[in-house]
Amino acid sequence: MRLGKRWLQTGLVLLLSLCLLSCRSVTAEAGVVHLTLWQGIGPPANREVFQKLVQQFNETHPDIQVESLYAGQPDQQIPKILTAVVGNAAPDLLWYVPSLTGQLVELEAIQPLDGWFAQSPYRDALDPALLDTMQLEGHLWSVPFATNNAAIFYRPSLFTAAGVTEPPKTWEALKQTAQQLTRDINGDGRIDQHGILLSLGKGEWTVFTWLPFVYSAGGHIVQNGQPDLVNQGAIAALQLGADLVAQGAARLSAPERGYEIDDFIAGKVAMQITGPWVLPQLRAANIDFGVFPFPVAQEPAAVLGGENFFVCQTTPTKTQAAFKFLDYILSPEFQIPWTLQTGYIPVNRAARSSDRYQALLHQNPSLSTFLDQMHSARARPIIASYNILSETFGQAIEATLLGQDPQQVLQAAQQKLALFF
Repeated sequence: MRLGKRWLQTGLVLLLSLCLLSCRSVTAEAGVVHLTLWQGIGPPANREVFQKLVQQFNETHPDIQVESLYAGQPDQQIPKILTAVVGNAAPDLLWYVPSLTGQLVELEAIQPLDGWFAQSPYRDALDPALLDTMQLEGHLWSVPFATNNAAIFYRPSLFTAAGVTEPPKTWEALKQTAQQLTRDINGDGRIDQHGILLSLGKGEWTVFTWLPFVYSAGGHIVQNGQPDLVNQGAIAALQLGADLVAQGAARLSAPERGYEIDDFIAGKVAMQITGPWVLPQLRAANIDFGVFPFPVAQEPAAVLGGENFFVCQTTPTKTQAAFKFLDYILSPEFQIPWTLQTGYIPVNRAARSSDRYQALLHQNPSLSTFLDQMHSARARPIIASYNILSETFGQAIEATLLGQDPQQVLQAAQQKLALFF
């Protein structure tokens, strides 16, 4: 009993001490609005760039202090985010891919941004292609933080050695080129170099790399707000993957590791789908490389990457402070240093035309491919339960690459989705 009383007395003392510290903190920082921001920016070098830019905002806005907290890699964040939302412990600002919008809206976790965006001084400077990442059911729910898209990287020296004179521009040319680049280099009867690396797995990365083929073939995965996987464009895209595997021209990645570029750097594959974020790694590896846009079936197509910021349900004072931070994110003051140091494409068109960014393009001509593809880039569907749609489509892609019939796996996937939508 005495021990229990002692613990109770100790606990009360600690609680009182915390209250006093809290009171002192509030008194000392009266008039300062504190915002908590969760993000999963990677790699660490990019995260460090972001933290410095947040600090710059804090220094120039002494009445607003943003605390940027790393919440883990994106695939690790969903449970944390949903638990925080349900427990009324969400941050004031949330960084994530815009495909989460539907789920956050259903949970009433975020605020619409229509009023703020209508008055933002950077509204007209935003790339119009990015509006689709912001919208759901007639409202704007997020603001682009940074953007990019994927393209096909290739090794010019390997092209030359195989007698390939130019990157492929059509699907048929892609298959022919991949086959020509698949070679037994040392003559031991085994393939040492494959034409292309294809992402194996059911995760979002796999979906991200295959949607450009779906869109180029006139296909879709959502129609009239509902999942629709059984269409000629989607079937054709998966058949392209099946053909590349069947002819032995494709090397499949380790499961859920299709973003790794080790095989590309080592020369085990001559082509790989990835984005501008790998440019620093490729330059550090001191290898030759080039970039070309996705080959075309019916029309040029690319898919928008990057993340957006959401404003969670919070106090009116914090909401207004968050809007000031969003204006900063869209401004050239943020966009130029961020993109110069990370390889992302500025969301602000004025930042793209700045002398500093144009100098970067001159020094890194590969970036022009990604910039040009913004004209044909489309957003991934912004619907509730996108995570279920994405995983189901990813499973269909994976099954196709492992030898199943594309149309049959897409039909089975559509039947599965009927249970959720």
